[in-house]
Amino acid sequence: MTRTTLTRFLIEQQRNANALPAELRLLIETVARACKTISHAVSKGALGEVLGSLDSENVQGEVQKKLDVIANELLLDANEWGGHLAAMASEEMETIYPIPNRYPKGEYLMLFDPIDGSSNIDVDLSVGTIFSVLKAPEACAGRDVTEEDFLQTGRHQVAAGYAIYGPQTLLVLSVGTGVYEFTLDREVGSWVMTDPDMKMPQGKCEFAINMSNRRQWSPGVERYIEERVMGAKGPCGKDYNMRWTASMVADVHRILKRGGIFMYPYDHRTPGKAKLRLMYEANPMAYLIEQAGGAASDGFMPIMDVAAQGLHQRVGVVLGDTAEVEAVVAYGREAEALVN
Repeated sequence: MTRTTLTRFLIEQQRNANALPAELRLLIETVARACKTISHAVSKGALGEVLGSLDSENVQGEVQKKLDVIANELLLDANEWGGHLAAMASEEMETIYPIPNRYPKGEYLMLFDPIDGSSNIDVDLSVGTIFSVLKAPEACAGRDVTEEDFLQTGRHQVAAGYAIYGPQTLLVLSVGTGVYEFTLDREVGSWVMTDPDMKMPQGKCEFAINMSNRRQWSPGVERYIEERVMGAKGPCGKDYNMRWTASMVADVHRILKRGGIFMYPYDHRTPGKAKLRLMYEANPMAYLIEQAGGAASDGFMPIMDVAAQGLHQRVGVVLGDTAEVEAVVAYGREAEALVN
């Protein structure tokens, strides 16, 4: 039986589904190659001297792990010369990275989180890479790309995906025609399709949330979690499982495969304060979740409708099973109505 590789899948999407231009296909292949290199670095661990932290902080004031910097450089180096991009932006960099003048420029913009869940690196738990691709505005033609050109809503994404570096290395991808999973075959070095039509199961009793942040939750979020913790004796009438790995890629991948809901809500004590980044994490994951039949909200409105105000903007994130997401939003509205 012939196995479908990533390259074959992308060519078929280009030819038959007419879902992506050749330039976007080549860009995705370049990102996938970079993820293979990152996977190799992750697998070496201490032997490759990629564990531990550096004496530096990223733009968010977070201490950088060695692998954060290594993966960031790998993605920049792999994508700057191919002619597919006009500029890039990374969670690890303060501002955008224009394609150097010595290289041809393309018509796409890419944003990425080089290593998601980097706190897991030193204890050998799953981490990942998240990426999002936008079309550069037509106004970019003939001038340098600016930060404002990246500030598009998530609805403008033309592709998004993530790689997860765990027991297997997986690439989960959407170009707007569904969600597809590929597994890295290390023996031959190719990505092989292992799930041709990812649809998130509905009605599953599972939630992922950092319970240590309970003091930060809004009344609506607190009510939602409390009712589910009560289990079969509570108003839901059924038992729920809770899972949390501190890696968004790992937690969202489990939701995609098994169903349930992932939550990292706003800090209710400080208006507007949140953990996850709109452009590098929330938007691409929302794109994948919606393509797989789920829903993604910031707690008030669909994530992909949130207006981008800056490269490093943070938002609350509630995504997964549509009914569960709608329940969180409804509880939040009811709580607000009581206050007002």
